[in-house]
Amino acid sequence: MSFVRFLARPMLASSFVLAGMDKLKNADDTAAQLSPLLRRTADALPFQPDEKVLARVIGGTQIGAGLCFALGKSARLAASLLAVISVLNSYVEWRSADISSKEARDARRKQLLKNVTLTGGVLLAAVDTAGKPSLAWRAGHLAADARKTTNKQLKKADKVVRKAVEHSSGA
Repeated sequence: MSFVRFLARPMLASSFVLAGMDKLKNADDTAAQLSPLLRRTADALPFQPDEKVLARVIGGTQIGAGLCFALGKSARLAASLLAVISVLNSYVEWRSADISSKEARDARRKQLLKNVTLTGGVLLAAVDTAGKPSLAWRAGHLAADARKTTNKQLKKADKVVRKAVEHSSGA
């Protein structure tokens, strides 16, 4: 892991870990924020969601994924989870923010900007291969190498067959 990744991952993850701890401590507040969203989606879900349990699950996921990301363990998966949670948090916080005054609307906009920025950071981290080729790149090159090898083998086999046919017809 490069020195920049060694420093940047824990720095980026710290915001998610602290937010997750806050969600666990204040599960009632988080559940109240989630409630309007869950009321609208409850009909589409195959089960009846419990806002408080969901708040704790989100908080625990943020802590776990944040720690994994900070330590570089399954960092791309952890960053992907954090991106999904960040989008959800952005929407929930945007919908539940106080907009009764100009200061409150400014605070809402700043919070949204912070959330969008964090989402962008973890999205970049989710596709970061740490200088190593991605699985898709490796698979594409493996397929291309297999095609080249197969074509070479077919050309060699064609030569051998043609020689055998010439030899048998000329003998």
